[in-house]
Amino acid sequence: MATLLDPHARGRVILVGAGPGDPGLLTVRAVEALRAAEVVVHDGLIDPRVLDLAPATAHRISVAKTRARHTLPQEAINALIVAHVKAGSVVIRLKGGDPFVFGRGGEEVEAVRAAGLPVEVIPGVSAALGCAAEAMLPLTHRDHSSAVSFVAGQCKGLSEQDWSGLAGQGRTLVIYMGVATASDIADKLMADGVAPDMPVAVLEKGTQPGHRAMKTLLADLGPMVTREAVRSPAIIVVGEVVELSDAEDKLARWARVAEAVAVEDAA
Repeated sequence: MATLLDPHARGRVILVGAGPGDPGLLTVRAVEALRAAEVVVHDGLIDPRVLDLAPATAHRISVAKTRARHTLPQEAINALIVAHVKAGSVVIRLKGGDPFVFGRGGEEVEAVRAAGLPVEVIPGVSAALGCAAEAMLPLTHRDHSSAVSFVAGQCKGLSEQDWSGLAGQGRTLVIYMGVATASDIADKLMADGVAPDMPVAVLEKGTQPGHRAMKTLLADLGPMVTREAVRSPAIIVVGEVVELSDAEDKLARWARVAEAVAVEDAA
């Protein structure tokens, strides 16, 4: 099957993974697709430098989503894409991270195919891979983790998700969209038998300006998120591999602060 990047092909959609933020992490194929764009339907957290790779004449449409507010519901986004493709446009659906990792890319592919239209997917560096690499946090390691799992801290409700066996010794658990429910996530994992002193990292705004990598223990996850005023986008990594990272040990920092206060009070 010929690639949809064929310049003679009309009326098609290409789902493009924009990566976790840094434009330098775009694939060559993603750049080629953007340069062919006539319509760019993009997520809200896409770096403006990535959008600038599309021709100045391309119509840019933001479908930004936050936890509390969606510019358009997913069904409307699907309909928007289909309408522009039917009009004969080269539509780039630009998504943060990878389209098929908590990006609803599967739903959009289904909608386009149901309309009888051609679609292609260009993968991107996922948030987990990009953020972990920046923090020097290996998600797998021969001595510490032989398995890694990716879960969503929000999709369809936290209580409905079964994470049994996904976290613990010799395993790594990566949680997307978990900042708002960090305390509940820690309680859930400890109730499933994960040790309270299991290392955990929060990687905030990975590969973007102002990024932070912080670590603590599982029992302190919720309090640390509150103390440090962590904001999305951020991912949570649970596992022994966290100890190998460059993440700043926030629990140790607060312990030092508390010790210094105690010394001052004693004096």
